[in-house]
Amino acid sequence: MPVLEALSCGVPVVTTNASALPEVVGTAGLLVPPADSDALAEALRQVLTDQPLAEQLRLAGPQQAARFDWAQAGQDTVQAYQLALQGGRLPVA
Repeated sequence: MPVLEALSCGVPVVTTNASALPEVVGTAGLLVPPADSDALAEALRQVLTDQPLAEQLRLAGPQQAARFDWAQAGQDTVQAYQLALQGGRLPVA
């Protein structure tokens, strides 16, 4: 949620490439391996010193965040529970 909120506010995002974060961020942020402190430091340096990059991420963030909405999340959650109750499985993306 914090990453999605940052994107929607136009804040340049640097986060890890673990879990669902790459799907949330898309190309609107910089992704680094979770345990790679050097990669994290470099990505932060880029966002803080490369103004064209920072501006590109600021503009891309709200567009990426708009792909996610609470109504769809609610519908997807209901569908997942219904399938689970019926013994079904969700399709793997």
